[in-house]
Amino acid sequence: MTRASETQDGPVVLSKDGLPGWLDPVVHAVETVRPTQLSRFLPPEDGAGRQSAVLVLFGEGRHGPELLLMERASSLRSHAGQPSFPGGALDPEDGDPSGDGPLRAALREAEEETGLDPSGVQLFGVLPRLYIPVSGFVVTPVLGWWRQPSPVGVVDPNETARVFTVPVVDLTDPANRATTVHPSGHRGPAFLVESALVWGFTAGIIDRLLHFAGWERPWDREKQVPLDWRA
Repeated sequence: MTRASETQDGPVVLSKDGLPGWLDPVVHAVETVRPTQLSRFLPPEDGAGRQSAVLVLFGEGRHGPELLLMERASSLRSHAGQPSFPGGALDPEDGDPSGDGPLRAALREAEEETGLDPSGVQLFGVLPRLYIPVSGFVVTPVLGWWRQPSPVGVVDPNETARVFTVPVVDLTDPANRATTVHPSGHRGPAFLVESALVWGFTAGIIDRLLHFAGWERPWDREKQVPLDWRA
């Protein structure tokens, strides 16, 4: 399926045409996964929550398939110092939150936060909307293929501490996996990669994608990493 809409900067397209073969399991996972298989936190039925989107961008680097991540500045009020996908709240100019708005928002935020050139990104899928109770965001994960890589880096140090890529092979390495334990008692998947602890919503999405794409390798779920009370 291909879906397109006109924006100020040209069309926004959702297409699976010409993707590398190694992305086939991800495409299948996106097409078949149900919201409850991704998270127990689903958008409120009354429509509450701030609409937002993140860009789950797959590229191909020196060590094979990789994902683009960023580390939020430690001075931010929300999720300070936490690795995440590029993304943020929808702006009015992004358009319909129930239509192509999340596609535009994911690309716009990625450009604003990492300097990414959106023209080199092929969007190929959208996961079900999920909810982050602590911040009240309703998040649409938008998946893309970095067809034409462009330079990326910190655009605004007040928002972003660093921008980096993580090889998928490192994410699937059992040695790099752990379970975080929040002071509240909540447990969740985590990845210790690129001198960072990836946890929370971002780790949850990565964990589910690896699982449903068939890339997950057995790992020690009893290996725990405690989170600071301020996390």
